[in-house]
Amino acid sequence: MQISRRTVFIAGGSLAAAATLAACGSNNPLASTPPASPGGSTGPSGSAPASDVTLQQWYHEYGEPGVKEAVERYAAAYTAAKVEVKWTPGDYASILAAQLLTANVPDVFEVEQGGSLDMIRSGQLADLTELIAPVKDQFNPAVMKRFTFEDKVHGIPQTIDMQLLYYRPSLLQAAGVEPPTTFDALVAAANAVKTSDIGGFFAGNDGGIGVLGTILIWASGNEQLTEDRSAVAFLNDNFYAALTAYREFYTSPGLLQAASAEWYDGAAFVNGEAAMQWGGLWSLPDIQKAWGDDVGVLPFPAIGSGGRPAVPFGAFGACVAEKGKNVEASKEFVKWLWIDQEEYQVDFSNSYGTHIPAKTALVAKADKLAEGPGKDAADFVSEYGFANDIMWSGAMGDAYNAAISNVIKDGKDPKAEFAAFEETAKAELAKLQG
Repeated sequence: MQISRRTVFIAGGSLAAAATLAACGSNNPLASTPPASPGGSTGPSGSAPASDVTLQQWYHEYGEPGVKEAVERYAAAYTAAKVEVKWTPGDYASILAAQLLTANVPDVFEVEQGGSLDMIRSGQLADLTELIAPVKDQFNPAVMKRFTFEDKVHGIPQTIDMQLLYYRPSLLQAAGVEPPTTFDALVAAANAVKTSDIGGFFAGNDGGIGVLGTILIWASGNEQLTEDRSAVAFLNDNFYAALTAYREFYTSPGLLQAASAEWYDGAAFVNGEAAMQWGGLWSLPDIQKAWGDDVGVLPFPAIGSGGRPAVPFGAFGACVAEKGKNVEASKEFVKWLWIDQEEYQVDFSNSYGTHIPAKTALVAKADKLAEGPGKDAADFVSEYGFANDIMWSGAMGDAYNAAISNVIKDGKDPKAEFAAFEETAKAELAKLQG
């Protein structure tokens, strides 16, 4: 199964710290052979490598056609060392985690959100703080906040994916409603535009419980954890009221709960099954192809009096193995590719699917994001972007999702249902704090 950037973002969560898959050594059959001719190189000279250093660079298997050839082209253009790209089909997170426990670690590799807590705590990731410091303010601020842990950065952002709300302006106008900027307005609009032929709002065949559950924390004006990450920070009346409000929406006719595809596939919106849909930026080309200029995008609206708009994002970061054989050479290569080579950075985000360059100034150079809904979406990440905290563990996520489902799907009392989550969170955070 090929894994696109969007698939990894959809799956969410941090990379596993351990795995039992066989290690992949230097004779890894997954290794790619760099092209004989760089072709289109913008590297320093285009000549043979200037040193005998050979770097192993790992990527997960992107689903978009052309990505593999592109990263091989970037690698071949680097002249300060030979760079061998390893394209890694399958469960990249587990394969990488297993390899990092061996003596033969890859020199450079990509990791979701710039590195997991386990990787950082176990010393697997080199400190790249000084590398990015001179240009840190050039990167998307929300992404850099997520990539920074205890004042250190261990990954250089490569590209950004995000979720957002699509709507058809003509349908809202015909129903006499404005694009919703509050949750109450979203509910009203969904019920106003719904007819026997089209649904109001669609966010998945589970009623949006899965994809919107965590967003309700941020949209109700809360954070997941306290500043010192010693406790959860959202179990208050505003959050419980947000859950109650979504439960009411869940039982209203305006929420479409069954469509031909899931939220992460734009097909339901493209097919005209809903006037509004929660989806991914990756669906924008297909949606614009179907509806032309009759497409607008919004963040998830503020919910409650203390709420604020919110969009979740995901980003892979280029990391360097602290225990690698070529740490300094690896840092130089990462700097060259993901900080200096802006032409490649735009190509990586814009030529294979629709993604947002990690540097804010490069967004305008990505033609899919230069204007209209694409530009609006890119701005949303900077203004309203959120991502799971690095200490939001899998156990906490499972407990949270169970409580959300009980409240929204089954109509149970929010405060009572989240009591068990709070106990799980206390135990997890105490363990993670060390």
